[in-house]
This record gives sequence, structure tokens and C-alpha cells, in this order.
Amino acid sequence: MRNSMKVAKWEIRRNLKNKSFVIGLFLTPILILGFSLLGTLFDDSEEPTETTVFVNDEIGVYDSLQETVDQFDLNWILHQTDLAENEIDAELENGENAAYIFINNQAFENGTIPVYTTDEIDSDFSANVQLLAGPLQQFRISQLDLTEEEIAVISGDVVFDETSAEDYHAGEEESVVTENPMEKLVPGLFAGVILFAIVVTGMMIFQSASQEKKDKIAEIILSSVTPGELMQGKIIGYFVLGIIQVAVLLAFVVPFAVTKIDEPVLEYLFVPETLLLVLIAVLGYLLFASIFVGIGATLADMSTSGNFQGMVMMLPFLSFILISPVLNDPNGIIAKVGSYIPFTSPGVLIMRLTTLEEWPWIEIIIALVVLIISIFLFMKLAGKIFKVGILMYGKNATPGEIWKWIRS
Repeated sequence: MRNSMKVAKWEIRRNLKNKSFVIGLFLTPILILGFSLLGTLFDDSEEPTETTVFVNDEIGVYDSLQETVDQFDLNWILHQTDLAENEIDAELENGENAAYIFINNQAFENGTIPVYTTDEIDSDFSANVQLLAGPLQQFRISQLDLTEEEIAVISGDVVFDETSAEDYHAGEEESVVTENPMEKLVPGLFAGVILFAIVVTGMMIFQSASQEKKDKIAEIILSSVTPGELMQGKIIGYFVLGIIQVAVLLAFVVPFAVTKIDEPVLEYLFVPETLLLVLIAVLGYLLFASIFVGIGATLADMSTSGNFQGMVMMLPFLSFILISPVLNDPNGIIAKVGSYIPFTSPGVLIMRLTTLEEWPWIEIIIALVVLIISIFLFMKLAGKIFKVGILMYGKNATPGEIWKWIRS
């Protein structure tokens, strides 16, 4: 293990001294933030303008209307006016973003309050003006000879609470608690970023093993360490490099998200569920890294990699094919089967656990056991392939040759 750590440190130092890696390390989060801000730069939507509302109040409800405007934080400037309905022609003709409301006894008894607006009026005004019905209704009730209890009953809101058949039966056993979707989404996104970043970094193992063969320094390295120690060191080293990429990315993105999203993002992130999701991401890296390091040793040159080696590079992205069925039905048969297939398990599990309100712990445990066993088996197979392939020169190994190495 000591030699493996030496190899890991060597890989880390070598890449951190590489200008291309360092530039990419900081360029990625800068580009993400840049594209996020780009939309605001080209957003030509105007700031909402204040609407001037004139009220001709003959029954004494102006103060109640003002309280309603303040309560709902309407972008209105409320004024009282003595203009009559037949005197506002010129005002409507020359005015902009203004409205006139006439409240008198006749209109109040009819239940229809006339409202006149200029041609240029805020698009939300028609919906917002309906909020004034509340204080007018309260005023109407206060004119009746009712006790306080009767007024309270009449003033109470009546709402429709819709319950589906599924929720109805579930409610017989236990009450349904509604959670904020962000509570699940934030840990899921965090684990997804870790999985994607370290797996992409792990793909560099392909290039590392191939480059060492091309430069003919593999024999020099193997004179000091065993093939197994070299393979383990590469996996550990590129894992650390992936974590460094995640840390830099989050250092840029998290403060931006905290300022832009009106949610306690950090509070949602530091929860026990995040640890399990991160564990799934790390297991996914170990699975794919073992495959990458083994197949990478079979390449004579990255530029001449065959179809077989190219297909191996696509394995981490298989779970993307299942995004739609998994998100649409996280408890469906496709989502469950995808959780047990090693190549799709990490991505599918993260997607499922991000969308499910209650986690299926039995399925999670089975999926983790399958994933851990798969990692152990692929590590063994990769070790056999790496041992022979790292010293093979001149051509890429064929699937038949790789199979012989595994059987030996």
C-alpha cells in the first residue's frame, strides 16, 4: 500500500504541474457561472413599473384598500380622487399605467365595481385588483346586524382540499407530510456533480497508462513497484484529482447558488442522506476506474484506440439513457432493474433517491451489495489485464487477447 500511495502522489503532482489540467480546473466553473450570468445580460425584460390607482371612495373603505395593497406588497401607488366617471376621458387618453376605481353605494349594492384603465397597464393588474374584493366583502358584512361569531363564520375562507385515491388510503395509515423538493434535490445534485467529476477525471487513466507505454517508461516504473501497486496508485491518485476538481467547482458555484436561490442550500446539503449519495458516487468511480485502468493498459496509443476501447469509455454514460423513465417513475421496473446493473447503478440510484419521498432501503442495500461485489470482481480482472497489457507494445489488444489474459 505504501508504494501505491507513492504512485498516487506522483500522479497528483504530475497533473497539478500540467498547465492544461490547471487551466481546465478553473475554467470549467468560470464557464458555468458565465453561462448562468449570460441569460441575465441578454434579458431585455423591463423592471415592473408602479401602477397609479385612483379611488373615488363614497362609502369609506379607502383605508382598508390601502392595507390590502400593503399586505400583498402590490406595486401600486394609491390615491383618492374626486373625479366622476364621466370626467375621466382625458385622463384615460393621456395617462399611462393608471387605473380608476369608483366605489359608491349603487355599485356596492349591485356587487360590480367599475374599474377603468389606460391602454398601457401592467399585465398583472387585472388579477391583483381582485384582491380588493376581500376588504369590500368585510365592509358589506359589517353593515349587517350580526354577532361577532356569525361574522367570523361568514368571513371564514372556504377552500377545496383535493385528495387522490392513493393519498386517501395512505392517509388511513399515516398522515402525508409534504416536503420541500429542494431538500432532496440539493444532496442529489451534489452527489451527481461528484460522480460526474471524478468519473471524467478517472477517464484520464486511459491516457496515463497509454502515454507511459508510448514513452516506454512503464518498465522503469515497474522496476520499483508491482503492476498491482501501480494500478491501485493510479486509481487513488485520479480519485484525489477528481475531488480537487469538485472542491474548486463548488467553491465557485455554491456561493453563487446561495445568493441567487432563495433557499437554505447549505442547510439542505449537510444532512445524513448526502453521505449515502456521496458513497454511491465514490463506488461508481471505483467501478469505472478499475475498468479504465485495465483497458487503458491495452492501448498502444490513445489516437489508435479501437471500437472496443471506445465503447468502454461510454459505460459511465449509460445511466443517461434511463433519465426519462427513472424520473417519470422512480419506483418502476426500469428504475429498479437499472439500480441492480453495475454500470447504471450509481447514476440511477442517485436519480431515484433524489426524487423519492421514502427511500426503499431493501432495494438500496441490494444495489450497494451488487455494486461492491462488482467492484471487487472488476478490480481482480483489471489487475490481470493491467499486468500483461502495460508491457505490451506495438498494437492494441483485441477482445480475444484480453479474454485470454483474464483466464490465465
